[in-house]
Amino acid sequence: MNENTPLFVISVAAELSNMHPQTLRQYDRMGLVSPTRTQGQSRRYTMQDVAKLREISRLSQEGVSLEGIRRVLELVTENQDLKERVRALETELANQVMNQPGRRVFAAGEQGVIKLNPGQRPQKGGSLVLWRRTK
Repeated sequence: MNENTPLFVISVAAELSNMHPQTLRQYDRMGLVSPTRTQGQSRRYTMQDVAKLREISRLSQEGVSLEGIRRVLELVTENQDLKERVRALETELANQVMNQPGRRVFAAGEQGVIKLNPGQRPQKGGSLVLWRRTK
């Protein structure tokens, strides 16, 4: 089991998120939180769904409209997806550069990734330098 395992029926999810079950049904219709469904079409909420419901409640109490909440949730999801994509690209780039003969040392900074010759230092103090010893 993890945070994406559908565990909770609507009454339990409503209690955990301090909301009325009818509110959860409305949010489902609006697409703010989309629980999984059983074969009998009963809603099953995950811990992640409950956390999202709590965030919706907090934003609503701060005066954010439902349309504003929808946009905030979209942006949060988009931001998480982009962060994951950046991490994957950084890993892929580092693996490719490290596996190229003669390009074992490079620096990554504001100018992007640059090759460093043996004994050469990056110009900016804030650069990240990676290297791998050759046998």
